[in-house]
Order: sequence, then structure tokens, then C-alpha cells
Amino acid sequence: MNSNDLLPPRMLEGRDRDAAQAWFLILSGLFVASLVSCNLIFRKFFMWEWGGMTFEQSVGLLPYPLTFLVTDLISEIYGKRKANLVVLSGLGASVMTLLVITVAGQANATSWSPVTDGQFDHVFGQTALAVGASMAAYLLAQFFDVRIFHFWKRLTEGRHLWLRNNLSTIPSQIIDTTTVLLLLCAVGEIGWGRLGVLLMNGVAFKALVAALDTPLVYLGVGWMRRRFDLAPGQEIDL
Repeated sequence: MNSNDLLPPRMLEGRDRDAAQAWFLILSGLFVASLVSCNLIFRKFFMWEWGGMTFEQSVGLLPYPLTFLVTDLISEIYGKRKANLVVLSGLGASVMTLLVITVAGQANATSWSPVTDGQFDHVFGQTALAVGASMAAYLLAQFFDVRIFHFWKRLTEGRHLWLRNNLSTIPSQIIDTTTVLLLLCAVGEIGWGRLGVLLMNGVAFKALVAALDTPLVYLGVGWMRRRFDLAPGQEIDL
């Protein structure tokens, strides 16, 4: 067997196929919810201390690692095409969310509204350029994650899940952090003086989270392999 020879996808029928489709939809929903949440809350920053290290990062980082966990699970079980489809779905959901917020911001609040126009604009009034920065970083990182995941999968002939999990997630997280911070500094959302510390903290934080999520990937992939009778490295054909 050479590095390009993987087991053919498993064809499912009946209840097994229905279950596989249901789990794909559940994972896709988790991905989209996490991504949209990131875009809604990313302007708030927090400080977190762990193991003698201090991290200063956007609260958008809290749900974002889940997107890479989900794409790795989908890539491993459902294949590259389905993973890319979920990435595109996340982009569409984010654009739709931005359009809804933009339209809502144009509607004048009533005198008795619990949220005033000023409060709404302060929380949700991201500039289109800032949101564009987030989307550019998202697309670059997620498509890189899917592509490099399958590169390692082919190279290792479907073995060493921990290797492709970490060597796809960590570099793609670094790409995402670097891209979004550079673009947000360029449009004035954060000062250039904060770039260095935010970049170092972001890379360290995301590398730590990527390492910690490896057991979760093994648990999820292991359960789905047993549920759908898949050999190591084998995918489901939906």
C-alpha cells in the first residue's frame, strides 16, 4: 500500500445511513453555532492565567477551537468534500448574520426599548472591514486545516490520528490568529502596540487547546468507527 491508497469509503444503508446523516447535521450545527458566536463576541477581550502564563485574548477564542475539532471529526469520518461543505456553510451563516445585524442596526429603537440604538451599535457595530478580516482569516485557516489534515492522512495511510489532528489544527490556528490580528490592527480595531502580546498569547493558547482536544478527537472518532463499523482511516460515503 502506498501513501495514496486508503480504504474505499463505506456505503451505508437504512438506519445506519440515516444515523450517519443525522450526526453529520449535528456536527455541522455545532460548527456553525460556534463560528457565528465567535463573530458576535470577538470584540471583548479577557485575561486568563494558567500554569504561570497570562493570556490576553478575545472571548471569541472560547468557542472557536470547537470549529477545528468538528472539522477534524468530519474530515476523518465523512471526508474532505463534506468538511469543505461545512466550511462554506459556516461562511454563509456568518454573512447572513452580518446582514441581519446591519439591517437591525438601521431600525430605530422605541423610547421604551430595553436596548437603545447606542447600546446596540456599541456591541454589534463592528465595521464591515473588521468582520471581513475575521472572515478572511476564517476561510484561510479552515480550508488549510482540511487540506493539511488529508495530506497527513494520505501520508500516514490512515494511521496516527493524533499526528494529523495536531499538525493540521495548530498551523491553521496560527494562520488564523496572525491574519485576523494583522487585519484588525490595519483597520484600527486594536492598536498596533497590542499586536505582539496578542499574537504570542493567541498562538500559545491555541496550541495548548489543540493539544488538549486530541483526546476528544480520539473519543469522537473511536465511537463513530465502532458505530458505523469503519476501519482505521476509512470514511463514510454520504
